[in-house]
Amino acid sequence: MNKAGKIGLWQTVSLAVGTMIGASIFSIFGLGARIAGGNLPLVFLISGLVALFVAYSYARLGSQIISDAGPMEFILKGFGDNLITGALSFLFWFSYVVSIALFAKGFAGYLLPLIHQPTSAVNMGMAELGVMLLFTGLGVLGSAAVGKAEFFIVLIKLGILGLFVALGAWTIQIGRITPDFDTRGVDDILNATAIFFLSYMGFGLVTNASENMLNPRRNVPRAIYLSIVIVTFVYIAVAAVAVGNLPLSELIEAQDDALAVAAKPFLGNLGYLLVAIGALISISSAINATLFGGANVAFALARDGELPKVFERKIWFGAMGGLYLTAGLSLVFALTFNLNGIASITSSVFMVIYLFVLLSHWRIRRRYGGNPLVILSGFIVVGGVFLLLLHYQWQTNRNAFWGTWITIGASLLIEIAYRGFSRERGFVAREVSRLEHKEDKPPHESTTSNGKG
Repeated sequence: MNKAGKIGLWQTVSLAVGTMIGASIFSIFGLGARIAGGNLPLVFLISGLVALFVAYSYARLGSQIISDAGPMEFILKGFGDNLITGALSFLFWFSYVVSIALFAKGFAGYLLPLIHQPTSAVNMGMAELGVMLLFTGLGVLGSAAVGKAEFFIVLIKLGILGLFVALGAWTIQIGRITPDFDTRGVDDILNATAIFFLSYMGFGLVTNASENMLNPRRNVPRAIYLSIVIVTFVYIAVAAVAVGNLPLSELIEAQDDALAVAAKPFLGNLGYLLVAIGALISISSAINATLFGGANVAFALARDGELPKVFERKIWFGAMGGLYLTAGLSLVFALTFNLNGIASITSSVFMVIYLFVLLSHWRIRRRYGGNPLVILSGFIVVGGVFLLLLHYQWQTNRNAFWGTWITIGASLLIEIAYRGFSRERGFVAREVSRLEHKEDKPPHESTTSNGKG
């Protein structure tokens, strides 16, 4: 970070990479092994390619629409201020809530075996409660130092994963990672892709930090594409080593701390300890990065009247009401749903946002540029993955299916209530109208207002 308080390219990349790696490699790797088996490396490759379709629109729009509201600003540009965009604003904030719940559950899954405690429902609940209280407390005290250390935390966990890959690559049994393309194998690939699409959700944090970036017109696209390429390589390499070294049944049995267990065949107990500690560090940094992204989103949307004033603090952790509400709802999701349920709900909520970003890009492509074929292809692909995920939820986890629709419905109901009672709506309508009719600002300036007056 330079003297002006702006973050550079690699700090932004580290923010996105930190969130993505914390989300999947450590948190839901065992789940992926159970669904996809030896096809898991291929699933990560396909999921990364799907993510690139969405990344194209994020990069194209994010380089010109500089706002910490990120995709919600894109959607406002495409659809204006109305009931749907207001509901999507709440849904976007909910996506951070559910993501934090996923990380909390992943943290508990690695912590309990490390301290030799059984992974019972009570112990998992207590660990999830503990980690949420810890990060809520850090939020109250201020986490600027943790934010500045994110770059180095990412280097540490990439180093641990690099050691895991370097030492484990020599003992891979190729037969265990050979793709299976029979009917069952293809079905598993499609279902796992629908779940593991969330593995790449962290690239969106780049646009949520654009107001604080150096040269965002140039660095937003570069950071988005770099983070996806780096993470795809890491995912494929780690999945190949883990699945190639440990029998699938053992990976599935050790679902909560599967990656640490996968290190035992070639690193022994020391490898288990090293990866488990790396997981705790990684997931902690993912929680921190997600809170940072949620902070910028909440502030920018509240500034424009899309969220209540409780969220309107430039220093997120100074807004105690918003912090407590976010932490509390995250804990509710962590205690209510299993890892599979939280992962699939998180993925489905993000896909709804992605679909509306792609639709918005289509509507405003003549103003901001973009290849119509790529945008349309992205919408078809992501829409197909979304339908696959809903089918998978219905077949395997009805609670997750209904949880997805309850989350979407709750966002709509909250927006209806907020729109009905808030006195800010008149301002928002005027402000959006003003933004729609004025000339675009230079790329280095924010497209959102800086105050209410």
